[in-house]
Amino acid sequence: MSVNRFGRTEWAGAFGDLGTLIPFVVAYVNLLGMDPAGILLAFGIAKVCSGLFYRTPFPVQPMKAIGAAATTQATQNFVVTPAAVYSAGLVTGVVWLALAASGLADRISRLTPKPVVAGIVLGLGLKFMGQGIAMMSTAWWLGLVSLVVALLLLGNQRLPAMFVLLLLGAVAALFQHPDLAGRLAAMHPHFRLPVYHLGAITPEAFAGGALLLALPQLPLTLGNALIAVTEENNRLFPDRPVTERQVALTTGLMNLLAPVVGGVPMCHGAGGMAGHVRFGARTGGALIILGVALLVLALFFSDSVMVLLSAFPEAVLGVILFLAGAQLALGALKVQPETGPRFVAAVTTGFALWNVGAAFVAGLVLHHLLRRGWVKL
Repeated sequence: MSVNRFGRTEWAGAFGDLGTLIPFVVAYVNLLGMDPAGILLAFGIAKVCSGLFYRTPFPVQPMKAIGAAATTQATQNFVVTPAAVYSAGLVTGVVWLALAASGLADRISRLTPKPVVAGIVLGLGLKFMGQGIAMMSTAWWLGLVSLVVALLLLGNQRLPAMFVLLLLGAVAALFQHPDLAGRLAAMHPHFRLPVYHLGAITPEAFAGGALLLALPQLPLTLGNALIAVTEENNRLFPDRPVTERQVALTTGLMNLLAPVVGGVPMCHGAGGMAGHVRFGARTGGALIILGVALLVLALFFSDSVMVLLSAFPEAVLGVILFLAGAQLALGALKVQPETGPRFVAAVTTGFALWNVGAAFVAGLVLHHLLRRGWVKL
């Protein structure tokens, strides 16, 4: 049985998912006024439990469709509130527990052809790379220098690339914001628990969260955070395989927990695993390290956590996201040599660049059309 490790490379790999975590946390706090204590506490608990249970760098990320809709108010005549976000988490938790208990999670995965999975993974990888480049463009000089340094140090166990990236980012942030050093020095630990939030859920908030936030997220979670992440884990760590039922179960449990403490909907995204692995993580120790760090921030520094997060420039986070995307795409390039499977993978990839749920459906439809001879190549 593999044992979780906590060495230098696990510490470096622990921060390989910051490219998605930090932007969503900042958006939820700044745009919706949510309490960072609850958000970080939920992530911290979920990450520690994920590391202990899976014993691989099995990620815990914000649900992206819900986060994007909530923080941009991209819904139909419905103002998204924290109560709607909590409602979306509860509904998501119930749905994924039902998928785990019924065995549907495993059945759906078995019915999904490998070229469809490969297309989803490749599309996600390319999408993350594109998002990473967009984030790097906010400060091209910093993004370019950070990318070159990271590429030169990838695989270096004595001086992991992540440590240098974080140092570069901190120096750049201090240079860009001269008052940041004083604000960081003024941070002091202060124990505080998040406020209980479920009492704020109204029928209107629950209906909006369920219909406009939770349901649109389901296809994305199915493709990325169930099928793709299971495939990625079992390809990288065949000695520690996971099942779709396990992933659905932990997704359900952590989303039922999150609203209770003021957290946001979470999932196991394949891109997160690629990020952890790309920067050195090989066991669940990386998730435990990051989870404990988030718990400390949530319980003792939640009032000043936004100051700390400002020490991570967007351009550096973009480098982390870009390399995570490259790692994810790399694992999807092994497709069967026949024209049919390659075509299915290519079409699925194209749709995944737009919407993973649509990619899942399009790939399945095309696969069956080819098998029945209704489409000729």
